[in-house]
Amino acid sequence: MLRIPTSLPDGLEALVHTTIGCALEVHRELGPGFLERIYQEALCAELTARSIRFDREWPVTVMYRGHAVGGHRLDLVVERRLIVEIKTVDRLDRVHVTQLLSYLAATKLRVGLLMNFRAETLKQGIRRVVR
Repeated sequence: MLRIPTSLPDGLEALVHTTIGCALEVHRELGPGFLERIYQEALCAELTARSIRFDREWPVTVMYRGHAVGGHRLDLVVERRLIVEIKTVDRLDRVHVTQLLSYLAATKLRVGLLMNFRAETLKQGIRRVVR
């Protein structure tokens, strides 16, 4: 495993690495060009095959000064420790990173992955975001 200096605990770092491996396998098999939902289903199948727990369409309540002001559903939350946001866009933009940072703050989780399955190689389409 490629070791990148990080402030994340080893177990969480390993989960990030394994989840990326699952996504790479999906992209190798399917390639770019499908809708987000297709990649989400395939990634769920890959995580299940590796006995990795996940929640799909995980509801998050957005709070403001103690009041619930809205909600959102996250694509995937792996092991209740890692957010995975799946995209099929021409390129990931700053707004996608900002969105993921907001999700991390709302859930109080530390790390998330943006995965753009439209990229020619998924390695080019993955952004890791740590709060």
